[in-house]
Amino acid sequence: MKSYIPDYPRPQLVRSSWENLNGSWNFAFDDEKQGLNKGWNQGVPAEKTIQVPFAYETKASGIGDETIHSQVWYSRTVEVKEESLSGRRILLHFEGCDYRTTVWVNGQQAGTHVGGYARFSFDVTHLLHVGENVIAVLAEDSEDTRQPRGKQRWKGENFGCWYVQTTGIWKTVWMESVPETYLSTLKLTPNLTQARLELEGQVEAPTYNGEELMMEITVRYEDTFIARTAVAITQKYVNAQVDVCNTKEHEWSVHTWTPANPQLYDLEIQIFKNHQPVDTVLSYFGMREIRIDGRQILLNGSPLYQRLILDQGYWADSHLTPPDEAALIEDIDKLQRLGYNGVRKHQKIEDERFLYWCDVKGMLVWSEMAAAYTFDDTAVSDFMSQWAEIVRQNYSHPAIITWTPVNESWGVPKIKTEKPQQDFAQAIYYLTKSLDPNRPVIVNDGWEHTVSDIITLHDYEEKGSIFLERYEKYAKELLDGTIYHNLDRAAFADGFAYRGQPIIISEFGGIAYNNDDSGWGYGNKVNTEEEFLARFAEITGAIQKLPYCCGYCYTQVTDVQQEINGLMDMQRNFKADPDKIRAINLQTPSCLHR
Repeated sequence: MKSYIPDYPRPQLVRSSWENLNGSWNFAFDDEKQGLNKGWNQGVPAEKTIQVPFAYETKASGIGDETIHSQVWYSRTVEVKEESLSGRRILLHFEGCDYRTTVWVNGQQAGTHVGGYARFSFDVTHLLHVGENVIAVLAEDSEDTRQPRGKQRWKGENFGCWYVQTTGIWKTVWMESVPETYLSTLKLTPNLTQARLELEGQVEAPTYNGEELMMEITVRYEDTFIARTAVAITQKYVNAQVDVCNTKEHEWSVHTWTPANPQLYDLEIQIFKNHQPVDTVLSYFGMREIRIDGRQILLNGSPLYQRLILDQGYWADSHLTPPDEAALIEDIDKLQRLGYNGVRKHQKIEDERFLYWCDVKGMLVWSEMAAAYTFDDTAVSDFMSQWAEIVRQNYSHPAIITWTPVNESWGVPKIKTEKPQQDFAQAIYYLTKSLDPNRPVIVNDGWEHTVSDIITLHDYEEKGSIFLERYEKYAKELLDGTIYHNLDRAAFADGFAYRGQPIIISEFGGIAYNNDDSGWGYGNKVNTEEEFLARFAEITGAIQKLPYCCGYCYTQVTDVQQEINGLMDMQRNFKADPDKIRAINLQTPSCLHR
């Protein structure tokens, strides 16, 4: 897109005036919690350094210590020029820091944020001076299962499907120079039926009275002008609509976004003050509609069969943090080569550059929240506020077609029978729908559903014949709860029933296959490529034969630490012929036979 800048961390609200602060920072463990008393908020001693944005637990950080440290400190200097402080604001952004983060600039506190997965920002203009400035960061993490932690272990060793924890900064840190009047947030909603873009923006300004403020929005497709509109800014929150219907430019009036043809529009937004431009932001959007019609999920009005793969986003030497932007692109390209049209990004809010490349390359995304593992008042309030942050942050990406806030009753272990946990699941559903009424929401992916737009089932049965019989012969019994489909789990929580929603097998497979005896997968380990392909074809084919099932999600993209059930190893090498896997995935499913 015209807005694209390599490594730019916020690809849907782009300015040219920014500085990447990744790289070497001073670093210290603070197990005794004495850092503040020692004055580390004014700078950490240079005895140890770390490569930001990699967590200290990773080799890529330069430290590689996997033991748990509940407090860690960072600091570095930044040079600020006089012109940067003259009539400008300086914003300090953290794309992700786990879990409680406090930031100081020149010894003065800039702010605190709680949550490990969402972007947060501080206006630090008043704390800066011309010349060298010190940024210090305290990150506090814990083994508390109340905090949303996803696949991060809360014990000293890996266990089950939980892996080495991620502490502190694990996504990009950057600074941005903006004018005193500037656009701070942007929410883009495609309205395909009306052929228009609906835009909500937040404008920061010293005052909204006494000066003429205007927002001008320009839409282009490739190099062709499509539309322009302008609206007056009379308060902080601005709403606008842009008609993108253009029959001269496109025979159907609108370029639509699909996985097969991910057409995107360029967007330029300018803020004018007394008829003079003061802020320019570049962005992009896709015109697409995702909705449910009976048992079908429709993309732009046509049935969508989802060939998804579970994607945990781990790398051998950098864990949750991608080694670089090229690694994100490589993953998407390889998954598309394998015949998948989407990913279920599992228990992780991925780097937003990943979402950008999914938008550009046409990769569907299910966005899933990191789970907590305890249910109480603190867990509920923290989860809801942090999930709302994430939905708002990633709302405008057309690739995201489903929100999945809760997985497999994690954090709500008694949801089947206990009303408070059922109420929480419904509250999360309606909270998400209030922020985004246009996408499907799955509240408890896998089993024990309460209210959900799609019914998803997890089943790691390794024999395709048993799988097919179970879901072909006993479909009614599975859905009405007469029998349980997997691990003694019912499809619905008590008091809830099937209402004709679409059905997707959203976890299956997990075939363990590598060249040694370490690690685990689901079912018996296979020893040869031929064995792997035969079992993969059998279980995938069983799902494809189900006439009522409109998609599946295979586990998983790569091996992850002790798990060896990826289609690739952690170095992204294919374990089996990708073209043969692709051929199996692209067989026409029964639900599309008409």
